[in-house]
Amino acid sequence: MKKNRLGQSDLFISEVGLGCMSLGTEEKKAVELVRRALDLGVTFLDTADLYDEGRNEELVGKAIRGRRSEVVLATKVGNRRVPGREGWTWDPSKAYIKSAVKDSLKRLRTDYIDLYQLHGGTLEDPIDETIEAFEELKEEGLIRHYGISSIRPNVIREYVKRSGIVSVMSQYSILDRRPEEEVLPLLEGKGISLIARGPVARGILTASGEEKAAQGYLDYSPEELSQVRRQLLEAAGTGRDPGHTAIRYALSHPAVAAVIPGASSLEQLAHNAEAATADSLSAEELEEIRRISKASRYAQHR
Repeated sequence: MKKNRLGQSDLFISEVGLGCMSLGTEEKKAVELVRRALDLGVTFLDTADLYDEGRNEELVGKAIRGRRSEVVLATKVGNRRVPGREGWTWDPSKAYIKSAVKDSLKRLRTDYIDLYQLHGGTLEDPIDETIEAFEELKEEGLIRHYGISSIRPNVIREYVKRSGIVSVMSQYSILDRRPEEEVLPLLEGKGISLIARGPVARGILTASGEEKAAQGYLDYSPEELSQVRRQLLEAAGTGRDPGHTAIRYALSHPAVAAVIPGASSLEQLAHNAEAATADSLSAEELEEIRRISKASRYAQHR
């Protein structure tokens, strides 16, 4: 599988990664999915301390035991669970980040994290303090590089300007093209990579996504989603798989280093990985996809 450089770092990641949030909590199944992903050439794994209250990191850690050198491992920090309380609180403080990383390392059964990401962020955060925490973790060798997971352009701008982030993780797909307006041009100009989550829009952009489209998505109504799906399928004809088209669309922007679709079955995993061997979209195909998606109500009113 093709590997792309993450920003200006020394990390090279598989262009199709694995978003581990959908692995579930059953150990045998989750471990099998991750190990099969590695066998298929998917070497970029993304998890978070928040997922399943840390259980997701534990399962990923078990799955990569003995194969750590094959993996570019990413996790996230910033959402703090308070014992005895439901839910979590936002805590981007230096003290919490430097404490939480030790818990993640223990759950992941590793002594370093390749990419440590702030799991959100606001302009009210102590941003300089947050950046200082990540920089110190780099100096200490506990993390190799850091980034931010955010959909907020104003927050992303601050970290681009003030920090040494190598990547931004953000939702990006044919149905959610918001990053194209400001974020992607900004990142491309600064040599920072986008990691695209949600490239198949919860499965709506796959061949079997009609039922999921009926539940709506973002500002789309089920009727609008059905129409966009139909037009995309007609434009693709019989030569392209819809899910692969969606993944190739997200990968078509030069600032995108990888997509991280989730997978809850071996079949989904294999299908996603096969997108790496699909032909890149032509300029004409990209133009037609943009024409179709631009007509959507969400695109017009975002």
